[in-house]
Amino acid sequence: MKDKEELFQDSIGLLKQLIGVSSLSKEETFSAAIIEKFFEDHHIKTYRKGNNIWVYNAHYTSDKATILLNSHHDTVKANSGYTRDPLAANEEDGKLYGLGSNDAGGCLVALIATFLYFYERQDLSYNFCLVASAEEEISGRNGIESVLGELGPIDFAIVGEPTLLDLAIAEKGLMVLDCNASGKAGHAARSEGDNAIYKAIKDIQWFKDYTFEKTSATLGPVKMSVTVIQAGSQHNVVPANCSFVVDVRTTDAYSNEETLAIIKAHVASEVTARSTRLKSSSIPETHPIVQAGIALGRKIYGSPTMSDQALIPVPSLKLGPGDSARSHMADEFIYIDEIREGIDLYIAMLEKIV
Repeated sequence: MKDKEELFQDSIGLLKQLIGVSSLSKEETFSAAIIEKFFEDHHIKTYRKGNNIWVYNAHYTSDKATILLNSHHDTVKANSGYTRDPLAANEEDGKLYGLGSNDAGGCLVALIATFLYFYERQDLSYNFCLVASAEEEISGRNGIESVLGELGPIDFAIVGEPTLLDLAIAEKGLMVLDCNASGKAGHAARSEGDNAIYKAIKDIQWFKDYTFEKTSATLGPVKMSVTVIQAGSQHNVVPANCSFVVDVRTTDAYSNEETLAIIKAHVASEVTARSTRLKSSSIPETHPIVQAGIALGRKIYGSPTMSDQALIPVPSLKLGPGDSARSHMADEFIYIDEIREGIDLYIAMLEKIV
């Protein structure tokens, strides 16, 4: 087994390779091949579906529960404000620059190093399954969701996302709603028609002002934001339709389906959810892996941002090196020491329970 310093150096080398290739969501072929080859070079059998790669520890047995280690290797498009080559992995002043370095390459390589640390251990009380997933940035159906049924039973998951190494024990879910207010067309100069914009305004005001009765202890209230509105064809025609889009960040206080039912009961507009599959996720504060992190001095919090946790139907903890505030920014970077600290923390936490 390699020591932690060797694992750290291997992690930096792997991350530099990943930064150096385009890996946009649905176009992760090159990064998937790099990850696959990395494991093959370590003589570890890999499994692949689409651009998702997964591996198991050497002494996997069906009589043990399994811990899922997951992070993603896809990226968003480079921010238009980049002053550097987004695919150039450059070290400067203790930082490693490049697209995907912080979100979530640093987390992924730190989890891979952690997996390798435990890979050959025969005395483990858990199995390990590591998944490097695709399409996380778009919550795509060909990402983690497409392989969960092939992994075997999972007891709980650690999802690698930049959290400043604090413990995100809950995460908001997401529903995008398409709403349509219907009226009747007429000439604006006469008292004709039934203006759909005025009808929509009433519902939009409701979305702005409504407070759900229950509030999550870790995630706070359900948050609703109207983000797009479209209506009208010309200045002298009363519009018959007004459509608008609502971004709803759900919590563990209500299921997505319950949230949607409450909304539909209060507004006159027709409301259609694009999907209810991106659910709020959590892990109990009393869970051994959370308690292990707390014992090592890490803080707990509820995360407003979404990850592959939304699609993983078991208790899951979001944790990783890097800072969510740097995700998708121009000239993205991660501090190299953050990756070292991430590896050390992942290993130390898992040592307490495995």
